[in-house]
Amino acid sequence: MSAGRSRGLEGAVAPPAHPDGKWSLPKGQVLRRARHDDPTQEYFVYAPVSAGAGAPLFVGVHGISRNAHELARRFSDHCEKFKVVLVAPYFTQGHSRDYQRLGRSGRGPRADAALHSILEEVAWLTGAATARFHLFGFSGGAQFAHRYAMAYPHRVAGAVVAAAGWYTFPDARKRFPYGIRASRDLPGVRFDPEEFLRVPITAIVGERDTSTEDLRRTKRVRGQGQDRVERAKSWVEAMRTAARAYHLDPAVSLDVIPGGDHSFSNLMDGGRLGDRVFGALFGISSTGAAGNDHG
Repeated sequence: MSAGRSRGLEGAVAPPAHPDGKWSLPKGQVLRRARHDDPTQEYFVYAPVSAGAGAPLFVGVHGISRNAHELARRFSDHCEKFKVVLVAPYFTQGHSRDYQRLGRSGRGPRADAALHSILEEVAWLTGAATARFHLFGFSGGAQFAHRYAMAYPHRVAGAVVAAAGWYTFPDARKRFPYGIRASRDLPGVRFDPEEFLRVPITAIVGERDTSTEDLRRTKRVRGQGQDRVERAKSWVEAMRTAARAYHLDPAVSLDVIPGGDHSFSNLMDGGRLGDRVFGALFGISSTGAAGNDHG
């Protein structure tokens, strides 16, 4: 569907291409776009008024509520303040049902490839630096974000994964998505621990995010912990242990939000999630180091 006919999404619609082939992209607005080479793939983009060519890029990935517009809107103030271009891909349930696991064969289009095409378009539209970018994901989007960072470490300057339901562990004995052993369901992707363990990643979880409702609870996943808090702690420790095994300084840390639950809105309002994310990615947080657990 075209950007002008998208259903269930909000935000201003970016204007069409000019006859000379150059795109017009207004600044200071959260815009909803359809990818020019695949109109079924939509995304939101925000270009700060003061941003120029080579501006850093922030990619935010929604959870299963598909709240891509809310995510873009809530982070747009931070992006405006710090001159960062924002992209929030929209992965639909019908079109991209396996986006959390990058889009395995037989489960719809590859979500990693879709993001790469979106970034090519955004580079053309805004002049932003898209070769390496800053990545954030919430819940299902956090699953995508940490797996993408592990699969494409050369593209990720830093990542924040908030409230992931479960994780891919740095275990070469287990096949993806449980570990990093190559999978025929994800052709062309190989995981190199000596590379992805260098990517700065902060795992964020609310202190009270302990409900098991809508949480994957298969036998293999339950071994990661009973809830999102336990699973975040287990994954962070596994990543830090793996880094030490490769004689690397651990680059993964944990930030537990006091009183935080599994609501994106609540975490943005009461848990200062926006400040925490930009602090971790860009070092420009107003919350300081309080609440960070690097153990």
